[in-house]
Amino acid sequence: MSDAISELPPTADAGSAPVARIYGQPMAQLPLDLYIPPDALAVMLDAFEGPLDLLLYLIRKANVNVLDIPMAPLTVQYLEYVEAMRVHNLELAADYLVMAAMLIEIKSRMLLPRPPAESGDEAGDPRAELVRRLIEYEQMKLAGQELNALPQAERDFHWVETWVEKSLAVRLPEVNADDLRAAWGTILRQARLSSHHRVQREELSVREHMGIILRHLREAGGFVEFVDLFDTTLGPRMLVVHFLAMLELAREHLLELTQAETFAPIYVRMTDGRSSA
Repeated sequence: MSDAISELPPTADAGSAPVARIYGQPMAQLPLDLYIPPDALAVMLDAFEGPLDLLLYLIRKANVNVLDIPMAPLTVQYLEYVEAMRVHNLELAADYLVMAAMLIEIKSRMLLPRPPAESGDEAGDPRAELVRRLIEYEQMKLAGQELNALPQAERDFHWVETWVEKSLAVRLPEVNADDLRAAWGTILRQARLSSHHRVQREELSVREHMGIILRHLREAGGFVEFVDLFDTTLGPRMLVVHFLAMLELAREHLLELTQAETFAPIYVRMTDGRSSA
């Protein structure tokens, strides 16, 4: 397991392994006129989010089991990365140095002979804590990638806003002729129940009943329910004249029939005598 993790390509001398490959062709040494900017290695630092991210990258790159980490080659490669970081950004490398000290400690403990186990149990693996942290970090990293793959506002889609103008005027539905006929039929049925058969001659005036209706409306504040305008005890003939008087007032725009909604009770309201059309 000592060579499970391949080391970084060294800067080779003449005759050693190629330092790089260009279009598949090996290069024994770097070009003499090659210029490497001082901050060139800063790109490498941005690829890792912390010491655990770097360790996980080295383990996955070597294709080894995280539960059986080869500490010797892993520590060597990790220290090479940290040395490159320390040269260019000492503050950034501080957290990595703490992890490097932990790797060196684990490597040293694995090289030392283990003390005899107590009560027949095997001695604990020095890598157990590191393995636990790496597994938890990988789980959180994968969860973060799944969340980032979900659609996000202002990145994958944009909110659409529309302006809806609300009218302040309340438009009431017009009174249906069928509703008016049904209300009139109800009044007639009530009148027949309370009427008596009497033969007599009566002179009924539509104009007189128009005045009665207007006085009733004024006393009620100009707004009453349709059925309240009729006294069912007066008999069908009186109610017919009363109903004709109400229709005549509506024709002359002296009153108005209103309804809050379909099938709702009908109300009678006084007007100023002008047409609303």
